Amino acid sequence: MPVSAEPAEEAPQPAVLHRTTPDGVSWITLNRPEAMNAVTWEQRERVIALLADASADPAVRAVVLTATGRGFCAGANLRGAPAQTRERVPGDVARTIRLGAQRLIAAVLDCEKPVIAAVNGTAAGIGAHLAFACDLVLAADTATFIEVFVRRGLVPDGGGAYLLPRLVGPQRAKELMFFGDALTAADAERMGLVNRVVPEAELAGLAAAWAGRLACGPTRAIALTKQLVNDSLTADRATAFAAEAAAQEINMTTRDANEGVASFVERRTPEYRGY
Repeated sequence: MPVSAEPAEEAPQPAVLHRTTPDGVSWITLNRPEAMNAVTWEQRERVIALLADASADPAVRAVVLTATGRGFCAGANLRGAPAQTRERVPGDVARTIRLGAQRLIAAVLDCEKPVIAAVNGTAAGIGAHLAFACDLVLAADTATFIEVFVRRGLVPDGGGAYLLPRLVGPQRAKELMFFGDALTAADAERMGLVNRVVPEAELAGLAAAWAGRLACGPTRAIALTKQLVNDSLTADRATAFAAEAAAQEINMTTRDANEGVASFVERRTPEYRGY
């Protein structure tokens, strides 16, 4: 009798899923659901690279950052870091933070395309900061945000002490960071940390709809607007006004700016191409 072949084992899924839709939306999905998407060294480097690619690719006009399973990102998974080859010396920790968690948050803030966080579940530690660094934050009604560092006796990293006071003010930021209590999606929305909260089943659809609207917009104008808003939080008025004037000068050289003005004069819907 013929012996039946053993079924082939399925290839393991990558830890970061990526696809770009026909309308120019880059979907970056953390994919370690069994670990609540606690981010590994390899995942971090892949996300940073994909965000850099999105900035440089004219076909990409918006980014969605999301995850599979019950967790958006439960913090950092130190088991994924390269092995320590020598005894730790002063400066090592600061360098690790600078080249690790801070690079990840900076990659989101510096991405030249608008980035939407679609928070499907728990966002803790660096996972919460990853969401808060995004330009727009959508959350499932089951999502929670936790400044978990104090529970472990740690100082927040990944730009948390930079991001939170700018989003909710210093008093609220201290409350979240001093106590480390879980914040529901509804409370996060009330505090201004989240733009919209929807039932979990509607999260992906809303993210696709918002990203689609951004992808149809004037991409360079949105990038310049993002830069102006982010920089305004640390700039004085003179610097902010100078940056605004420079952004206007740059933007008026784009095809989309001219299309926007022409469509207004001609009383028609503009057709933006992203450049």
